[in-house]
Order: sequence, then C-alpha cells, then structure tokens
Amino acid sequence: MNKNTLFLKYILYDMIAALIVWFGFVAFRKLVNNVEVFNSIRILIPKFDYFSSLILYPLCCVFVYYLSGFYLNSIKKTKLGLFFNTFSTSIIISLSVFLFLKLGDVTVSYQYFYVSLLVLFCLSFFVTFILRSIIFSEIQNNFKTKKWTINTIVIGTGENAKKIAADIEEYAIKNTFIGFVSINQPIQVPKEKVLGNMSQISSIIEKNNIQECNVVIDNADDYHLFSIINSLYKFDVDIQFTPRLYEILTGSAKIEKLEMNPLVSITDSSMKDWEASLKRISDIVLSFISLLILSPALIYCAIKIKNDSKGPVFYKQERIGRFGRPFKIIKFRTMYLGAENGVPKLSSSDDDRITPFGRILRKYRIDEVPQFWNILKGDMSLVGPRPERQYYINQIIEEAPYYCLLYKIRPGLTSWGPIKIGYSDSIEKMIERLNFDIIYMENMSLLNDLKILIYTIEIIFKGKGV
Repeated sequence: MNKNTLFLKYILYDMIAALIVWFGFVAFRKLVNNVEVFNSIRILIPKFDYFSSLILYPLCCVFVYYLSGFYLNSIKKTKLGLFFNTFSTSIIISLSVFLFLKLGDVTVSYQYFYVSLLVLFCLSFFVTFILRSIIFSEIQNNFKTKKWTINTIVIGTGENAKKIAADIEEYAIKNTFIGFVSINQPIQVPKEKVLGNMSQISSIIEKNNIQECNVVIDNADDYHLFSIINSLYKFDVDIQFTPRLYEILTGSAKIEKLEMNPLVSITDSSMKDWEASLKRISDIVLSFISLLILSPALIYCAIKIKNDSKGPVFYKQERIGRFGRPFKIIKFRTMYLGAENGVPKLSSSDDDRITPFGRILRKYRIDEVPQFWNILKGDMSLVGPRPERQYYINQIIEEAPYYCLLYKIRPGLTSWGPIKIGYSDSIEKMIERLNFDIIYMENMSLLNDLKILIYTIEIIFKGKGV
C-alpha cells in the first residue's frame, strides 16, 4: 500500500472523468446549437473555445478537488464521504463554469442556461463518482482480502490492551494486529504475542512494517504516557491512545466503529480536510507574494547586515518540526558571529550579543521574513507553534511532557503563543507559550489563523518584537 500512488491514481481518474464530462458537455451544446429544442425555438449559442478549455477544465477540477480536501487521507475515505465530496464539488465546478460562460452568452435563454447547468452538474457528478467508486471498491477489496493492511501494534500489556487488541482483530477490517509491546507493567496478555519492550521499538516497527501504534496503558500518569508518544513520533506511524477523562469531556475521543472502544488520534489534525488543504495553498501563495513584494527590502537588509558586522547574511539553525522531524530554519543573522560558541543560550531584549542592526530587525520581526522560504518548502506554515531546538525541548518535556502534541501540525511563523508571550527568554515562558499553542491547535481554523495574522501585523507595526 503506497499513499502517494493512491493519491496520483485519484488525480488521474479525476482528470479522465473531467475530460469525459467536458466532451459530453461540448456534445450537448453542439446538439442544442443544431437542433430545434425548447418549444421549437432555435437557441443561438455563442462561440466558445472548447479545445483550450479541454486542458483548462480538468486542471481546474483537480484544483477544486484538492481544495475540498479530497486527496488528504484518501485511505480513510468512506462511501458516504465520497458521495458528499463529489456532490458538493460538482455543484461548485458547474456554477463556476457557468458564471464564466455566461459572460459570453449574450443571446441564450434562461431556459437553456438552467438546463445546461443541470446537464453539466449531472455529468460531473455521475462520471466522477463512478470512476472514484471504482478506486474506492478496489481499496476496500484489497483490505478485505488482506492484499493491503495496516499493521498495528498495541503498546501495553494490561487488561485494556487485551481488549483493544481483540477489537482490532474482530472489527477493524483495514488493520492487522501484530502484537504487544511491553512497558514494564504486569503482563496480562498472551506472552507469545509480546514482541518486545519499548527499548526495541525501532526494530519492532521496522521488522513488522508497522503503520499504526495504539498506546494503551492502565492507570498511566501524563509523563509516562507522553514520554512513550514522544518516542514514537520519529517513525512514520499513526499514533492513538485510549482516552482519559479530559479527552472524553473535550470530545477528542472519536468513535469510528460502535463495536470498538474509542481512541484518540495524536497524528490527525483537528482541522477539517478542506481547511487543511486551503491553509496549505494560502501558505504557498502568500509566502510567494510576500517574498516577491519584499525582495527590495530583503536585499537592503542583506547589505546592512553585511556592513553591520562580520559573518553571513543568513543564519541557519536546526529546529524540530512536524512529526518530530528536524529541519533547518532560516533567519537574518541578528547576532555577532560565534555568539553561542556551541552552547545554546536564550536571547533577551538587552542581550549584548545582538548587533545594532539586529535589534531593529528583531523589534519589527524582520529577521523572521526569510522563513517564508521554509513555508514554501513545506517545513513550516504561516500560523502554527514556533519550532524549538531539541536542546530546549528536552528541558520543556521535563515540566510539560505533552509538548509532543505539537508535532501533529507544522510549526509556524506566528501563532497565539508568541502573540501572548512574545520572545521566550526562559523555559518557564516557553511552557507558558506552549499552553497557548496547545489551545490554538485544538481550535485550529482558517478564521482563527486570520485573526492571528492580523494581531501579528499589529505587533510588527508597533515594533513589539522584542
């Protein structure tokens, strides 16, 4: 099972469907143009460049499907979800096409207009849904015959772990239960099903091609639970755990099958698929436009940094991003060369390591502008928790083991935490900022992102960066 292959297959089938739809729609318009219909009144159809649109229409359709979030989590799609997504996007595409065509339809009757709109919608919906259903049926059949499967382990060996494993074996069609991983608690499961302990988790995941880990610990404290979850993030696996009272009260516990015990996903974003897709497109477009517009100012800053002190213009530093994976964040250099000497040290407003021009850059947060490049690459988002260095994450986890929850989303250029706390010059402030970011993460939406961007712009213009 390859997610990328499935993603490309859906796109291919959607483009084929769009071509069929457009050929069918062109044939309908030609038919109406040459036959007396609608009470024997010949309808005059304006000229339209069908062949250019033969390329444009499929591309626009795929773009709309992407924005709808259809291509995200395609393995987890249900038949009902498939139906509603195809239905809603067909309405959007049909209306968009006709709003465009209507500009040239000078002598067309309203009767023709509505009938044509209905024809395009029906063609779009039925053809697209049929081709998507073929892929969906193939996916379901592959899971039923176990040609495809999601290899799953349960971390824990208590009574609850035994129940979750039984649920997986009996009700989870897409999953295959592989075994248990012990965590220094009494073993109440069949010993032959225990694959090893947490110190061997890397080899267990690699050897058994594990795609999903369920953390099921009886009476676990937060530190123990999140330390296990934190150790799993470096692997490309879905992570779930059995809900505690907090997750039940806040609605984080989701019921996928009525027969199964509910689980809380750590790796799934709280954003809806369409919002997540639109957020990524917005990140790319706004970052590209920002770099383009600000390029003269960036060149000026680069020259000033060079003249201000010795050293490179840009400063690259390893930070921890989505899924706990490291990446190189890029900033304008605001400190003297060799300011840290290999020992991480938090900065403050009166830090004597900051260059004169660096203070101006920090005050208006201009030093962060090169991170638009990180956003274009996909390392970051416009809005999301600020990424930290592993050195400080290790210290934060000692006090706030739930830091690993932030790994489920891309880090950002700005977020609610930095707005409320500002630059964090201590571990205590980092933890305080973390708590705001956790609240943001659980309430992610495009509207909240817009509010945060507006607040950030206000902070920049008021020079409250430091």
